[in-house]
Amino acid sequence: MGEDKILKGLHDAIMNYDSEAAVSASKAAIAAKVDPLMAIQKGLVPAIEEIGDKFEKMEIYLPELMLAAEAMKASLALLLPLIPKGSKGTKATVIIGTVQGDVHEIGKNIVSSMLMAGGFNVIDLGVDVKTINFIEEARKADAKIIGASALMSSTIGSQKDIVDYLVSSGDRKKHAVLVGGGPTTKEWAKEIGADACGMTAVEAVKLATKFAKGR
Repeated sequence: MGEDKILKGLHDAIMNYDSEAAVSASKAAIAAKVDPLMAIQKGLVPAIEEIGDKFEKMEIYLPELMLAAEAMKASLALLLPLIPKGSKGTKATVIIGTVQGDVHEIGKNIVSSMLMAGGFNVIDLGVDVKTINFIEEARKADAKIIGASALMSSTIGSQKDIVDYLVSSGDRKKHAVLVGGGPTTKEWAKEIGADACGMTAVEAVKLATKFAKGR
């Protein structure tokens, strides 16, 4: 199978929300020794960007976005491990998780998948993540960005805790803090001293790109 056909297969799998096709196309890319970074950047990224544009224009809705993200995740699980660490295509390391007391993960997972597709090294801490764990993992990985998701009004205070901890420890300048989730707003982000609030997964990726080199 030719390289162009493989790249089209990756692209079409995402556009069709088809995880099985995404896995098959990824395996075909690996078998044909297509550069995995190129497969991501020229096959997957254009597709997920197109999906993101459609979502912003309300041409598709959350279920479709989730399915596309799952297909992307399935493909990345095969392709990302083949990219050497520190590769030229890696923009920055992002620590992402849902804050303590909150177990919602759908939105976080979509953002995580789209960040990986966009060339970021993503360390996903999962859900119900303690404030100190965000900080420790960011220090350990020298992450430029911490992404904290909260889906309940009773847990958004933990986003403030992350910022406050960084300030008190003298590390605030080392990490950009991006917040997101249903109850969060741009006003809230400004109030707690976060760097920005991503209202959608697409916006979150754009903000991460903005802060990829630091604050």
